[in-house]
Amino acid sequence: MPTFDYAPAPESRSVVTIANSYGLFINGEFNDGHGTPFDTINPATEEVLAQVSEASTADVDRAVKAARTAYETVWSRLSGADRGKYLFRIARLLQERAREFAVLETLDNGKPIKESRDVDLPLAAAHFFYHAGWADKLEYAGLGPAPRPVGVVGQIIPWNFPMLMLAWKVAPALACGNTVVLKPAETTPLTALLFAEICQQADLPPGVVNIVTGAGATGQAIVEHPDVDKIAFTGSTEVGKLIARTIAGTRKRATLELGGKAANIVFDDAAMDQAVEGIVRGIFFNQGHVCCAGSRLLVQESVHDDLVHRLQRRLATIRVGDPMDKNTDLGAINSATQLARVTDMVAVGEAEGAHRWSPVCELPSRGFWFAPTIFTGVSQAHRVAQEEIFGPVLSIITFRTPAEAVAKANNTPYGLSAGIWTEKGSKILWMADQLRAGVVWANTFNQFDPTSPFGGFKESGYGREGGRHGLEGYVTTGGAR
Repeated sequence: MPTFDYAPAPESRSVVTIANSYGLFINGEFNDGHGTPFDTINPATEEVLAQVSEASTADVDRAVKAARTAYETVWSRLSGADRGKYLFRIARLLQERAREFAVLETLDNGKPIKESRDVDLPLAAAHFFYHAGWADKLEYAGLGPAPRPVGVVGQIIPWNFPMLMLAWKVAPALACGNTVVLKPAETTPLTALLFAEICQQADLPPGVVNIVTGAGATGQAIVEHPDVDKIAFTGSTEVGKLIARTIAGTRKRATLELGGKAANIVFDDAAMDQAVEGIVRGIFFNQGHVCCAGSRLLVQESVHDDLVHRLQRRLATIRVGDPMDKNTDLGAINSATQLARVTDMVAVGEAEGAHRWSPVCELPSRGFWFAPTIFTGVSQAHRVAQEEIFGPVLSIITFRTPAEAVAKANNTPYGLSAGIWTEKGSKILWMADQLRAGVVWANTFNQFDPTSPFGGFKESGYGREGGRHGLEGYVTTGGAR
């Protein structure tokens, strides 16, 4: 495969203005938090971008009270059509300011600008457009008689898709008549704080959306607050279990979208070049910082060597480097902590006897970087085949029969997603019925749409986000709440 040299094509930083410091967004206004401020950095350069306020327990209480007041006096009293108008307005503003958001997302997160620009922001706007359309149609969504909002929703989102995860959670909550207290991840708070400006620009009533920044203690304060009616969390399985234990025995509801260890299954009759592109998208998109990443490649034994050869040839063309360069395919690892996790797990894979391979690539001297990596000779017992690495690391396992592929794919504590590559529709349908995964892609991977529900089984959590099914977690039916 020929290789090409690309002249640098950096996106301009001038489209976004980053303040020296940021406060909390409570009741429609920015104000200082009472915790210890923290820095958010650019993971590609380790440059400090801004200082961000930390919300104390008292700050979270103020945010919840603002959300409760807005819920009882304004938002729950609006008609669905009127709520929908606000969501449509937010969606249009996101589209108008998409370049600004994309640049800020890449600076704060480390993902390539072409992913922020072409995937994250268009999908975020699409979620607001889609849920705006549901706002006045909830009684026809099949959710039960007289669906009503749950109340105040605490939402905690991760660092891998900061703006997209915000849209996944805020849009359905508002469409159904709830108010929100949102906590972005401590390493990627800036686009959530810019979204607060969108709320102001859209004239969203004060208190409908509140944004509190901080780390685990801030999230814990939201989860434990007695006046929060529902928790929506995306993040690690470990933290998800803590949340489930915390709210057990209370009236709080929860949707939890947690870890994954997806199997991407390639049969001998698959279109191999197409499958290779799907494998690359499945595990190296967003540096592998994807809960549904296809981190386990299950390959039919007869085509293993050929597929590995094609995959290695393709990986040699991946461009690793400056996330702000529009040519970049693989950006920076989000933080030093996550880089250490990826590095440690790769060392474990080598120690356990799996064969490691990476293409030759020059990594920048500053920032947090890891070359795309594949392991061959992996068994089901290897930790790299069982544990979520959350980085650009692929483990390759062989199988002989469809039944063996199903058994190996399901041999994981997770159940978030899977992929199937074959020319036979009957095989796809049979496999999809057997796989214990919330989302099964056929001859593609990592394709998302607001109309399609997403969620998992087992330790990948419970509840769905997106589509009609995603509305269920934000409404209650029957008698008074």
